[in-house]
Amino acid sequence: MSDPVALLIPVRNCRSLPGSFAWPCTIRLNSSRDVDAVPLELLATDLKRSVGGRVVCRFDGVGQGSVVVRRDPAVKAAEGYRLEVQESGITISASTDAGAYYGVQTLRELVRAGGKKLACCRIDDAPDFARRGVYYDVARGKVPTVETLKELIERLAHWKLNEFQIYIKNTFTWAAHPAIGKGFSPYTPEDILAIQAHCRLHHIRFVPSMATLSHNELTLQLPEYSHLAEKPGHGGWEGGTMLCPTDPKAFRLTEDLYREFVPLFEAEDMNCCCDEPWELGQGRSKRLADRIGRGRVYLNYLLKLHKLCGKLGKRMNIWGDIVLKYPELIPEFPKDVVMLNWDYAAKGPLMPRTREFTEAGLPTMVCPGTSSWSRHGTDLPNAMANVTNFVRAGKRYKVEGVLNTDWGDFGHRNPLGVSLHGYAHGAARSWYNAGVDDATFTQTFAAQTFGERSGRLADAIRTLGEAASLVNPDSRCLYHALVEPLRGPSNRFVKRFRRVSLVGHYPDQFPSMIERGKTEALETVVDMLSVADLWPDLDPSLPEFEAQALGDYRLAAAMDTLAAERSLLGQAYRTGFQIPSAEFKAWADAMALLTQGFEAMWRTRFKPSKLADNLRLMRAAESEARQIAARQ
Repeated sequence: MSDPVALLIPVRNCRSLPGSFAWPCTIRLNSSRDVDAVPLELLATDLKRSVGGRVVCRFDGVGQGSVVVRRDPAVKAAEGYRLEVQESGITISASTDAGAYYGVQTLRELVRAGGKKLACCRIDDAPDFARRGVYYDVARGKVPTVETLKELIERLAHWKLNEFQIYIKNTFTWAAHPAIGKGFSPYTPEDILAIQAHCRLHHIRFVPSMATLSHNELTLQLPEYSHLAEKPGHGGWEGGTMLCPTDPKAFRLTEDLYREFVPLFEAEDMNCCCDEPWELGQGRSKRLADRIGRGRVYLNYLLKLHKLCGKLGKRMNIWGDIVLKYPELIPEFPKDVVMLNWDYAAKGPLMPRTREFTEAGLPTMVCPGTSSWSRHGTDLPNAMANVTNFVRAGKRYKVEGVLNTDWGDFGHRNPLGVSLHGYAHGAARSWYNAGVDDATFTQTFAAQTFGERSGRLADAIRTLGEAASLVNPDSRCLYHALVEPLRGPSNRFVKRFRRVSLVGHYPDQFPSMIERGKTEALETVVDMLSVADLWPDLDPSLPEFEAQALGDYRLAAAMDTLAAERSLLGQAYRTGFQIPSAEFKAWADAMALLTQGFEAMWRTRFKPSKLADNLRLMRAAESEARQIAARQ
């Protein structure tokens, strides 16, 4: 039977019962377990906002109240629960603390949708996947404050996600290697422990993830570590991008970093990454690679890393892209290595290859993405199709879990709030895939997350999410066009852009993104995103986190609008068309305001880190437009 109301995270089995439950003037929330205080306090906040009246929480074990949370061994699923809404009251039953937590989250959704009266029903629910996570990049520019991550963790847990990973490169303070984190607003051990404690309260496993072997360009450009590189100077970085896999000293550095960082985490898993080793077998390991093969060099390195993880009491997880290049080696991997199979296209070719890992007996996670990085407003159709298709493959091949990734390539200008839709969609598909309707999901997201039920916000989110792909199938064009010089990319620009990119590889010859936009499509995007009332005003009592998220959406729309306008100006300027100086000046004025908003957004939620590099690019774009205006 269908859900009694539109739930963002669908439930597995809902049976309607006769009657309805009306909230009394004094609402009593009761449990026999103190651990239930965290979810019940969140429920109390929602009740005060949606229902009003007085809310009292008690933990006396008497089993009386408007809402009673109890433990029942008859609920077999470890994270499952039973929620019964009857005319006399509401009961949530679970055999575990996590199950009870998730039952309360479903009740919170019912409250937000139903208000002062709830239709009677019985819900029996449990997740599709054991691991349901979000992977957030804190290594490419933006480093969220601890408070920002705590707020985010609470939203992820509300959507019944149970795992959170942050991508670390140079954003941690290693006592033995302090130079590595210098200038990157790194997290301290105390920060990590504080984040972990908050995750624990909300039944989320905080899993360490660190660039290992590859993506080490920021460390290898430091003079004291450059000698550890596989191929110094690769990708435009002085020290190359990856450690030499056959150098004992390079592995010793990894051991040092792991021994300080990894033991801070309680989770049994460790994401060692090891993806995209572009120089593998091309530098100092070439002689050995020519003899035994690049794949074997890679496997030998991973086996050493596997032993290190074992010594630290962790189960090794790695991205699966390189392993799939050498499928003949898959049977040789230890059977406890978790393969993280990633692919970010709607119908990516690596999705069906998940089977190669599971048939070899290797635990596996499917890893789609939010399609937010290198975009201001997300490629929403691709993101949703990517998650939907990958989760279906995960179900087919019986994987361990789903890890939804959100990267920050090229300075991480993409706002956090715009990624929330992707997180929630991945969460819904991870919890109960068959219950998700992609056609109505955005509408439900707007209603449940922002309290906006008219459809206007959902339409605006879809409009922004479709804008970039209209300009070019490569929906990253607008992101780069915002700061690309109108005169055309120059060596100076490439150097500036490489500094803020932090991706580990960047071409010396910058492909012009301004020229790749279709003129009519650019004009359409400007019209679409410039509608005065595109973004509705929301309830002023909306929590600050959600209010900021709506601000992020507005900012992303403004960034894409200015990027489209800049592309139109750039295309005309490069062909010698005479453009009134007032147009360049107007664009520069708008860019100055945008830059102020961008800086304010960054400082609200993130540490200083690489803000200055982004501002330098944005102000250079403004300055160039003013210079051209002065010469017209």
